[in-house]
Amino acid sequence: MLTISLLLLSSRAIGADAARLASSGAVKDDTAHPGLLVRLPDQRTLNFRCQGAGAPTVLLESGYAASSAAWFKVQALLAPKYRVCAYDRAGYGFSDPGPQPRDGAAIALDLDHGLRAAGIKGPFIVVGHSAGGLYVRLFTNRRWRDVVGMVLADPSVEYQDTRFAAVFGPGAGGVSVLREQAARCLEAARHGQLQPPPSDPALTNCLPRPRVSDTAAVSQRRLAEASRPTTWITRISELDTLWTRTSDEIASGRTAYGSLALIVLTADGTYAAAPVNIRSSLLRFWTNLHQELAARSSRGQERLVEGSSHLMMLDRPDAIAAAVEEEASQAGRKARSIDNFNWEKSSRRPGGTRK
Repeated sequence: MLTISLLLLSSRAIGADAARLASSGAVKDDTAHPGLLVRLPDQRTLNFRCQGAGAPTVLLESGYAASSAAWFKVQALLAPKYRVCAYDRAGYGFSDPGPQPRDGAAIALDLDHGLRAAGIKGPFIVVGHSAGGLYVRLFTNRRWRDVVGMVLADPSVEYQDTRFAAVFGPGAGGVSVLREQAARCLEAARHGQLQPPPSDPALTNCLPRPRVSDTAAVSQRRLAEASRPTTWITRISELDTLWTRTSDEIASGRTAYGSLALIVLTADGTYAAAPVNIRSSLLRFWTNLHQELAARSSRGQERLVEGSSHLMMLDRPDAIAAAVEEEASQAGRKARSIDNFNWEKSSRRPGGTRK
């Protein structure tokens, strides 16, 4: 049986990459304290981190297990010209946990309400990484008139597990390993066992990896988040709904994006850790899924980003920033019109365009 998990590769890489960046001395980590805390209609709080000024506003949505802090490189590149806002989803960072289930519709609703509470207005260019690509698509469905562009960085796609399994066999594209790990961490958190060093080596991945640039306050904040049972409850719910409720919500909503500016960025190294004999096949298949996604807009483009792992916002933030800049320059010059898009003609070129 071949078991391939994009999210597993992502989760293994994110800690190592964060440690590498921090040890370089280039990271200014000011995440020990919240940014802008806003209150949602149900009285929960959501934490936003915004920098810069200028329109359109750029919204950054993280992938699985990542908070707003993951975007520090992209924000630094875009903030001189635009208002750029990342945020902690419910149950992450400084945001309160949300009601179950934590599916895409619930996440998009929180973001919508949070932006209104914060007084953050469009037009928006939405940027989603990995599973965050699904969430920004659902947000775009909610705020269609306010979204003028979409950049998807190595995004997950709906029903990804079954798409992979159909080609590479049962278990391919699944998240069972990630879920089992999160369940172990949840059990340990409930029993107060997530304190360094862990008594059980199997719990090492539940704790944040030390970073030489972290202040004591930052280290304490990271450990506190990992030690909360709600952190793991949130992550498990997101995993459980990715290929079920969240995928259903995508499929039943807007699947055609008219002439919306849409750039899908594919990392060339997402499957670099896969067995050599299937590595190129995986990348081709991953690219095809992204080309299908790009084809949903008459202006959709899929681009291969060289020198990047799945964590593109860390490895190639310049590629994400360049895509945003391109869409921002087009905003206001070209109108979107879903009614004028010839889908019969488009269906004959399912791969979309690639630049």
